Amino acid sequence: MPEQVATKTRRLPAAFEALFWPVLALVLLLVFNALFTPNYLKVEMVDGRLSGYLIDIFRDGAAVMLVALGMTLVIGTGGVDLSVGAIMAIAAVLAAAMVTPAWLGDTLGPWAVDAYANHPGAWVALLLVVSLAAAAVVGMWNGLLVSVLRVQPIIATLILMVSGRGLAQLICGGQIYLFDDEPSLRFIGQGTLLGLPFSLWLVAAMLIVTALLTRRTALGLMIESVGDNDLASHYAGLRARTIKFMVYAFSGLCAGVAGLIESTNVSSANANKIGLWFELDAIFAVVVGGTALTGGRFFIIGSVVGALLIQTLTNTMYVYEVRPEVALIPKALIILAVCLLQSAAFRRRVVGALTAPFKSKGTQGNAAAGGAG
Repeated sequence: MPEQVATKTRRLPAAFEALFWPVLALVLLLVFNALFTPNYLKVEMVDGRLSGYLIDIFRDGAAVMLVALGMTLVIGTGGVDLSVGAIMAIAAVLAAAMVTPAWLGDTLGPWAVDAYANHPGAWVALLLVVSLAAAAVVGMWNGLLVSVLRVQPIIATLILMVSGRGLAQLICGGQIYLFDDEPSLRFIGQGTLLGLPFSLWLVAAMLIVTALLTRRTALGLMIESVGDNDLASHYAGLRARTIKFMVYAFSGLCAGVAGLIESTNVSSANANKIGLWFELDAIFAVVVGGTALTGGRFFIIGSVVGALLIQTLTNTMYVYEVRPEVALIPKALIILAVCLLQSAAFRRRVVGALTAPFKSKGTQGNAAAGGAG
């Protein structure tokens, strides 16, 4: 009998496969802008801070990266969070209201107005804790519905997506509150640290903490196990419900920080505008970054790259003055192309279709040669 030799094919690391196409798309988009947009790659120091198109991408994309960070872990468990935009609005409006004397007097009483006037630094620290705690608690509500009451994630978070903005409207009474009189809060979205936007340092801190917790401890494997099969994970001894509860709380916290960044960047909190459609950008970023919507393996760095790709697309539309309603079309097409190229089955079909004519010619030539012989 002829010896059968088993051949092993080397596969590229999963992280490399997940990052290759979004990184390639991002590089091509940057090359396009560098060729057709004057001074696109120029970065200079202006008034003690770095300035340029590239810095704008990172600064404008900080909120999307944060929301995508929390969304990655949620999708990693096989869920989805459609309420992140509403949570951003709740955190932003609550923070803005707590530095508005009229709201403080009507809601909490004269003592709150005096406390803010006499101890502004301590009050700002308190409101940051309250705002982020409120965002985390709202995320816990999602986790309770999904993990304990077994409500489908898309339904549970859709409920908060609709009612959350109503809650934000109740907090502010339908008004738009401003951060003009509180420079320490505006620093979150507009401040600079070591020449870079302060919001980028927040993203870097959250990214490092998340990466350490999910890749240097067993937590990441637990999340992936629950995403693959939560029932089997439960019987294997994992607290699947607790893990789901935790990731939704973390997603709410990330959305709360993103809401503070977005609102302080424009010095106002509008319950109808803050975080609008951010859930879609976050889901796009996670999927483009290589995380499957079915759950299981997730790629944190891939989600950050996906968020940068989406923000670069958005900023490109701004540069070329594309109308917002039209800009969504090329944006969706590019995201669709990246997702299709990530599919090995799609690539095999495309390659097969392109090489089919050459294969048929080769077959015909072999047949003709055989007939002549």
